[in-house]
Amino acid sequence: MERLIVTGGTPLRGSIAVSGAKNAILPIMAASLLSESRVVLEGVPFLKDVQTMKETLESLGAKIKLTGDTIEVNPSGLHSQEVPSSLARRMRASNLVMGPLLGRFGTFKASYPGGCTIGSRPMDLHIKGFEALGAKIDEDHGYIKAEAAKLKGTEIHLDFPSVGATENIMMAATLAEGTTIIRNAAREPEIVDLQNYLNKMGARIRGAGMDSIRIDGVKKLNREISYRVIPDRIETGTFMVAAAITRGELVIENAIPEHVEAVTAKLREAGVQVREEDDRIIVKGSPVWKGLDIRTMPFPGFPTDMQPQMMVFLCLAQGTSIITENIFENRYRHVGELRRMGGQIQLEGRSAIIKGVPRLTGTVVEATDLRAGAALVLGGLAAENTTVIEGVHHLDRGYGNLEERLRMLGAQIYRETNLS
Repeated sequence: MERLIVTGGTPLRGSIAVSGAKNAILPIMAASLLSESRVVLEGVPFLKDVQTMKETLESLGAKIKLTGDTIEVNPSGLHSQEVPSSLARRMRASNLVMGPLLGRFGTFKASYPGGCTIGSRPMDLHIKGFEALGAKIDEDHGYIKAEAAKLKGTEIHLDFPSVGATENIMMAATLAEGTTIIRNAAREPEIVDLQNYLNKMGARIRGAGMDSIRIDGVKKLNREISYRVIPDRIETGTFMVAAAITRGELVIENAIPEHVEAVTAKLREAGVQVREEDDRIIVKGSPVWKGLDIRTMPFPGFPTDMQPQMMVFLCLAQGTSIITENIFENRYRHVGELRRMGGQIQLEGRSAIIKGVPRLTGTVVEATDLRAGAALVLGGLAAENTTVIEGVHHLDRGYGNLEERLRMLGAQIYRETNLS
């Protein structure tokens, strides 16, 4: 067991560089299975989920070399199309190897994936896409099996712009015969990054970032390439809120301001100063800030992955705020923990009504998922006295060396390990 000890009250100041995007590197690593040649990925974040994806690819026969923030993947010796259930249960993104395996080998077998328990994230849209491409799907005893003599391009309309389904269908269709068009596709920047990576390997895809994506199938991908992943927009947003909630000032380097426009707009609306300069964002906190109304939506709307962080920020706002969670129905598990710190939050269906309070008070809380953990760290940084955060393994899935990086900005935070 490990936990974080946070003593609040210190404004964060200084400069911090954003890591590579968790939600971009995982599908890109999976997409490497489509190649017959070695690929090198740069700017790889140091995360538990990256380690799990590495182990997943190795279990299928890929040879992987990790050096610093660079991963070399050689998928030429793949010998298995079955994902071990022990790995699938550890991470939701394990399902992203399904599309590449189906595209390259015409088959896969995998158990239903695990990950954060933030709500229903069914596989039906993934399966619908695979079946439309010509695969026969068999679901039995918690496993999904797919077989296809040949995948053929088609037109697929997603009932919801699912990021994972869009990525899986893109990857499967890359080596299909003919043209595939995905309509109502997800528009997240990570989709664009995956398109750019696949195209550099020799794929023919266009339209990512819009609601229709066209994939013209090619016979094989065999270019040796190097590719640098985009910065993590959720980490960027988390550091932006960290500067604001501690009333500090941060220069956030290696950022793409366009990817966090929804967060920037809400912080400015609350009264926080945000300045953008090419690939960096400067955030200066205000002594007081006002409440907001926020509705989570698919990109380019306000991201659900920033909802918990903004909720703790609004706990200290003047007046009443309302957050409506439109993506995951169970993404309010952090509310009880924020209440323990003094937050005044009332839940009504998918909406949270937050009445601002003058201060939060440190106590013992538990991270129930990745972004809830980030919210509790932010709360601890702003709270009076000391906050003890348990369940920090969730944080390690999406934030690399978080406490060390925060200490460099002046935070009083450290990790206790080997607890009995």
